[in-house]
Amino acid sequence: MWRAAASILLGALASFAADVTVDQVMTAVRSDVKPQQAMEYMRRVYATDRWFTFPKFQETAEYLKQAMRDDGLENVEVLGAPADGVTHAGYWTEPLAWDVKQARLELIDPGVPEEFRVLADRKKVPASLGMWSGPTPPGGTVAEIIDAGKAGPEQIEKMDIAGKLVLTSDNPSGIKWVLAKKHALGAINAFTENPGLKDDRQWINAWGDYGWAFIKSSTPLVCFSITPHQAEFVRKLLAQGRPVRARAMVDSRYYAGVYPYVTGVIPGGARRAHGGESLPESNEEVLTLGHSSEQGAQDNATGVAAMLESLATLNRLIAASKLPRPRRTIRVLLMGEMYGSMHYVATHPDTIRNTVAAMCVDTPAAPYDLAGTEYTFYMNPHAAKSYTDAFVLHLAEQYFSKLRRPFHWNEYMTGTDTYLAEPAVGIPTVWPYSGTGVVTHHNSADTPDKVDPRSLRDLAIVNATYLYYLANAGEEQALWLAQVAANRGYDQILAAAEPFLDQVFQSGGGNQLSQLVAGAREKIAYAVDRETQAVLSVSRLVPPPRRQSLEDAVKPLVKGLADYGRAQSARLDEAATHVSRKAGVASTAQLITPSGGPPSEAARIVVKRKKFGTIPLDEMPIDRREGYPSGAWDTRVIAALYWCDGTRNLAEVIRLTDLELGHQDFDFVGYFKFLLKHEYVEFTGN
Repeated sequence: MWRAAASILLGALASFAADVTVDQVMTAVRSDVKPQQAMEYMRRVYATDRWFTFPKFQETAEYLKQAMRDDGLENVEVLGAPADGVTHAGYWTEPLAWDVKQARLELIDPGVPEEFRVLADRKKVPASLGMWSGPTPPGGTVAEIIDAGKAGPEQIEKMDIAGKLVLTSDNPSGIKWVLAKKHALGAINAFTENPGLKDDRQWINAWGDYGWAFIKSSTPLVCFSITPHQAEFVRKLLAQGRPVRARAMVDSRYYAGVYPYVTGVIPGGARRAHGGESLPESNEEVLTLGHSSEQGAQDNATGVAAMLESLATLNRLIAASKLPRPRRTIRVLLMGEMYGSMHYVATHPDTIRNTVAAMCVDTPAAPYDLAGTEYTFYMNPHAAKSYTDAFVLHLAEQYFSKLRRPFHWNEYMTGTDTYLAEPAVGIPTVWPYSGTGVVTHHNSADTPDKVDPRSLRDLAIVNATYLYYLANAGEEQALWLAQVAANRGYDQILAAAEPFLDQVFQSGGGNQLSQLVAGAREKIAYAVDRETQAVLSVSRLVPPPRRQSLEDAVKPLVKGLADYGRAQSARLDEAATHVSRKAGVASTAQLITPSGGPPSEAARIVVKRKKFGTIPLDEMPIDRREGYPSGAWDTRVIAALYWCDGTRNLAEVIRLTDLELGHQDFDFVGYFKFLLKHEYVEFTGN
C-alpha cells in the first residue's frame, strides 16, 4: 500500500510548490529509507565507540564526517570542545581527555579456579575498565579487596580502605569522592542495572570526584567492573575471613585534548510562492542531535545511525526532486552527550538563535518482540511549552497506527541533550525513547545483535518527517500546527480538571472541599496558560513582520482554550455546590499558599541566571553543598531554574514549579541563596 501510494505521490512532487503535507512527506520518506544502511552506520559507530577513549572518539568523528559527505550533506565539519578539565560550557566543566592501552585485574591468591583468576581484561571486554580510570605504576600493583556492599559514604568513611580496592554493589561514581578522601586505590564495581546478565558487566562512565566527568581537580583512582558471577565468587572468598588480594594493572593517561563532534547540513533554499514571487532564502534551521562517544550499540550508536539515515533519505529525495528543497536548513549534530552540545550552543549563538525546533535522538532501537520496547515521546518542559509536543504525537499516531504498534508520551525528563528546550537556549526539543526489553543499558551486553532494523527504520522515518515538515513550514503550516496544539490543549486542560472532580465527590465538604476547589481553579488556569503558550509558539515559524498577523489568526484558538478552562472550573463549582448542599455546609474557596519558604521573603527575590543550562556543581566538594543536590539531573531544581526568567519573583517560581511537578517539599529559597553565595546566580528586586 505504501509503495503504491508513493509511486503516484513522488511523480507529483517533482513540480510541487512549498506546501507538502505530513502524509506526503512521510510517504516519500518511507518509500526511500534504507534500514540496512542504518544498521551499517550503527555497526561502524559501535566498532570504535565501544572502546570509549578520546582517540577512538576521534576515529568515530572522522568516520561520521566521511559518511555525511558520502550522503551528500554540506558544510560537514569535525569540531571539538577543549577536553582540558577546566573549560566551561554553561555551568558544566569539560572533561579531561583520556586514553588507555591495557588494563587487567587478577586474583593472585593460591587456589583460585582458572575461570575466576582474571576478573577484568580490557582487551577482551572494554567495559572491564571504567572510563577515566587512573593508572597504576608500570607492571601494576597488588592490593587487598574489601567489600563495601551497598554502604554509603558515611559508612565507607569509617572503613579502613587506604590503598585498597573497594568492591561495591552500588555505582561507585556516587562514592568516588569518599574513596578519594580515604586514599583508596580505587573501586571494583559489582553494580549492574540487570543482575540477570550474570556474565556481563556494567560500564562505568562517571568518574569525577563531584560530578560526571573527570576534570582537572579529580582524583586518578582506578576503576574496574566485574560480572555478577565474578562478584559472587569474590564475596564467597571474603566470607571465609581471610584477605583476598588482586594485582591491578592499568596503563592509562589523562591529557589536554579535544572532545570531537560532527555537524553537517541539508541547506535550505529560496523557492517560488504560489503567486510566483521569489521567497528569500532563510537563515533558520531545524536540528536533530544525539550523542556518539558511548560504548553501546543501543546507547547510542542506534540514535546516531537513525539520524544519519534520516538526513541521507531526505537528501536523496530532494536531489531526485521527489521533495522540494525546504525553506530552512536541516542540521545534524553528533557529539559527546551534554559536553559536546553545550560547547556547540556556547560557541554558535547565531545558529542557535535561528534554530526553530529540534529532535534529540538518544534511544535504543529495540526488538519488536520484547515488551516495553515501544517508543515514548518526551515533551518540552512546562516553562517552554511548544506546539512541537502535539506535532510529534500527531506524527507518531499517523505512523505507528499503520503498524499497529503502540507508543506513549511522558512529561519532560532530564538526563540528555533535551535541555535545549529550556528558555535560556530556546529551541523546542522532543525526545523519542525506547526501552531495550532485556535491560542492557550501559552494559557490555549492549551489542549490535540486539538492534532491530524495524525499530531503526521507524526512528529514522519519524525523525526525517518531523525535521522536513518543520524545515518547510510557512504561515499556512503554522496555522495548522496551532490547531494540532489546540487539540492537545483541550486534552491537557481536561486532564488537569479530572482528578479534582473525583476528589470533590469523595470529600466531606467544608474546608477540605474549599481547598480542593481553590487548587482545581489554579491548576486549570495553569493548564490554560501553558497550552495557550503552546499554540502561540507557532509564531516562531513565520518572519517577525508576519507574527502579529499569525497571532491574530490563532486568537479564536486561544479564546477556545480559555472558554474550555472556564467551563471546567464551572463543572467543579457545580460539583462542589452539590456536595456542600448534601453535607449541609457552606463552601468557600481559599487560595493555596506556595511552598518552599516564607512567601514574603520569596516574593522579594528575583533570580537572574548567569548562564544557560543546568548547574551540576561539578567542581564543588560534597561537604560544601550544605545538603543541596547537584542540579545536573535533579528534576525539582531544574524545573525551578527554568522558570527563573529574571522577572518572576521566587514565590511565583515556586508556585509554578509546584503546579508543574506537584507539591515539592524542598527549601527553594535556601537553595537559591546557596547558589547566590557561590555566584551561580544573581538576585534582583527589592
